[in-house]
Amino acid sequence: MDLQYWFMFPVSILIATIAMASGVEGATFFSPLFLLALRLPPEVAIGTALITEVFGFASGLFAYARQRLIDYRLGVSLLVVCVPMALLGTWIAGVVAPVVLMTTLGVGLFVVAASFLRAPDHTDVVRMDEAIEGQYGGESAETCLITSDGEEIRYTVCNRTEGRILAGLGAMFMGMVSTGLGEMNGYFLLQRCRVPSKVSVATSVFVVAVTALAASAGHLLRFVQTGGGVLDTVLSLVIFTVPGVILGGQLGSQVASRIPQKVLERGLGVLFVLIGALTLGQVIL
Repeated sequence: MDLQYWFMFPVSILIATIAMASGVEGATFFSPLFLLALRLPPEVAIGTALITEVFGFASGLFAYARQRLIDYRLGVSLLVVCVPMALLGTWIAGVVAPVVLMTTLGVGLFVVAASFLRAPDHTDVVRMDEAIEGQYGGESAETCLITSDGEEIRYTVCNRTEGRILAGLGAMFMGMVSTGLGEMNGYFLLQRCRVPSKVSVATSVFVVAVTALAASAGHLLRFVQTGGGVLDTVLSLVIFTVPGVILGGQLGSQVASRIPQKVLERGLGVLFVLIGALTLGQVIL
């Protein structure tokens, strides 16, 4: 372990700030950065990115827990599928060829970009929330959350099986290439499972944080077993990235209130198109 990656501390603060402000998984930024800029092997880059992400998401998870916006019953029902699928993904990452991982990551970045470029406007989200309250809320709703502000949020979760299947696929890709679960959860919890947007975002953060913990543990175990230079590289990175994402996670909420969400989403969509193209370009060349 050495200090050669000291510059990752300020870079991690910036990435975590943007990730928390936009709601995207931090590893979506870190994996291609480790691959393209630091030239790390795909499996090492992906595993280290996931380890870093766990600490960044923990900050946001604590904030949502204090606001009492997490639907733990729904979250646990998704985690029953997500955790084993994430571990399956980590196993796949260890046995497939590096070129397969890089190709999958490149394609995944294009999918993430598409999710940002096609994200619904704020007015559309408000209309969906109103429709959920009108059709699935009221006294007959199966779930009632009382937030820390005293607000009652009532709803009935729809399409549970579909939600578990899609979350499981996202978790497998998270374990394999470090991204996918947050984007799938963010869309389907709101638009398919009819969970109000506030609860959808908070519950998604809970599910992603626990799943990322399981996936990163799988990668860390492999790094420990491999030992030598691989473990030294991982430790040399995380001693700077972990403090950076913890600090950046606190700054993200402040940035989110100052930058229009639509502008941020469009900018990230274009950014991930470029990063995805560079990643696939490395595979082709």
